[in-house]
Amino acid sequence: MSTEPMTQRPTDHDQDEPLVDAASTPVESAQQASPESGPDDGTSDDGVTGGTTDDGTTDDSLGDEPETDVPDETGSESSALDSADTGRRGTRHEHLEHEGEVAADFLETLLDIADLDGDLEVNVEGDRAAVAIVDSEDGPAPKSLVGRDGAVLEALQELTRLAVQAETGDRSRLMLDVAGHRAGRRAQLVELARATAEQVKDSGERAELEPMSAFERKVVHDEVLAAGLSSESEGTEPNRYVVVLPAH
Repeated sequence: MSTEPMTQRPTDHDQDEPLVDAASTPVESAQQASPESGPDDGTSDDGVTGGTTDDGTTDDSLGDEPETDVPDETGSESSALDSADTGRRGTRHEHLEHEGEVAADFLETLLDIADLDGDLEVNVEGDRAAVAIVDSEDGPAPKSLVGRDGAVLEALQELTRLAVQAETGDRSRLMLDVAGHRAGRRAQLVELARATAEQVKDSGERAELEPMSAFERKVVHDEVLAAGLSSESEGTEPNRYVVVLPAH
C-alpha cells in the first residue's frame, strides 16, 4: 500500500501575524520635566509613535521588535520628592526638639542658681520650639519670672533664645511661658480681639488697642483676621499697639 508523504503542520508562530504593532504603540518621552508638568515647549507629552520612518513608509524591522514596557519614571520621581519633603520635615522637627532641650538645660541651671522651684515642659508648636516653666512637686512656678505685664518673661525669653543660638549656631524663635502666663493672656487677647472686631463692624470706625508685646499683637492680628477684618501695628517699642480697621 502506498503512503502519501506527511506534510509538516505549520506552527502557530509561523501562521499568526506579529503580536506587536509598533506603529500603534505609544512610547513615553524620556525627557519629562517633572511629575506635574509637561515639556518646556508647552506641547503635550504624548511621546513618539514607532514603526514609521521619516518618509512615511513602514519599517518592517520595527514591527518584529518585541514589545517593551517603558519604565514609568514619574512615580519614582514623585516618591523621591515625597521622601525628600518628609525627610526635611523630620529634620526640622528634630532641630526644634533640640532647641527645646538646649533651652530647658539653660533654664534648669538658671532655676538652680536662683533657688527657684518649677519643672520644665518641652514641646514643638507649629514652627517653633516651646518651653514652659510649670508647677513642680516642690512648689509653684515662680511668677516673679513673669514680671509686670510680662516684661521679665519677655527678657528671659530673649536671653534663652540667645543661649540656644550660642549652642546651635542658628537664630531661635523659641516661645517661653512661665506659670501659664502666656496661655492665660492669649485667652484674654482672643476675647478682646473678637469684641473689638464686632465694635468696629458696628461703628465703621477704627479702634486702637493698648500697647502690647510682639507676641500679644500677633494673637490679636490673627483673631481680627479670622473675624474678617484687617489690622496693623503702629507706634514704636515698647509702646507699639494694634489698630483694628473697618472693612472697605
